[in-house]
Amino acid sequence: MAFSDIVQELKEFDINELSVENIGSWPMPVKIIAWVVVFVVVLALGYFYHIAEMQASLAKEQRKEQDLKSQFERKAFQAANLVAYRKQMEEMEESFGALVSQLPSDTEVPGLLEDITNKGLSSGLNISSITLGNERAEEFYIELPIQIEVTGTYHDLGTFVSGVASLPRIVTLHDFKIMQDKSSSTLIMTITAKTYRYKDLEGNDA
Repeated sequence: MAFSDIVQELKEFDINELSVENIGSWPMPVKIIAWVVVFVVVLALGYFYHIAEMQASLAKEQRKEQDLKSQFERKAFQAANLVAYRKQMEEMEESFGALVSQLPSDTEVPGLLEDITNKGLSSGLNISSITLGNERAEEFYIELPIQIEVTGTYHDLGTFVSGVASLPRIVTLHDFKIMQDKSSSTLIMTITAKTYRYKDLEGNDA
């Protein structure tokens, strides 16, 4: 069939006569055009579906690549600073040892009580009571609270608190309560001093 014949047949064909039910009676040029259109549509759908799948796979691989880069950078940073970390660890161990040496043992608690008493007397205070509380075990240390009640002037109380805080052993001060002594012009202070000793994980305290 010549090209001019195809063009003439298309001109004479009424597109309104097209029906899927009588597709077999369509003119050959129309059939060819329909096949080409269907082929292009199928090809396009397949292409875009395949591209979408490839894009999803690419995005997944890019995320994986980014995770691997982050891991590599983190490990490279750790490796580059390994010497500094080891030096820092040694310094921390030395500091920890120094702190542990400041923690009193059981036999040193009476000496600590004596130091607190001497600080109170040297500050010009009257010591009403010093009472040991119950020990409380933490993960790495044992905490011993000491209830203290003293009487004196505001200045003397400040000197006493400063003196206790500067003891060579680790002592922390908590729960300050100050009230006026009704029988005199002095002040009554109750305070909790906490001292600590190292918890020997291999000993009886474990």
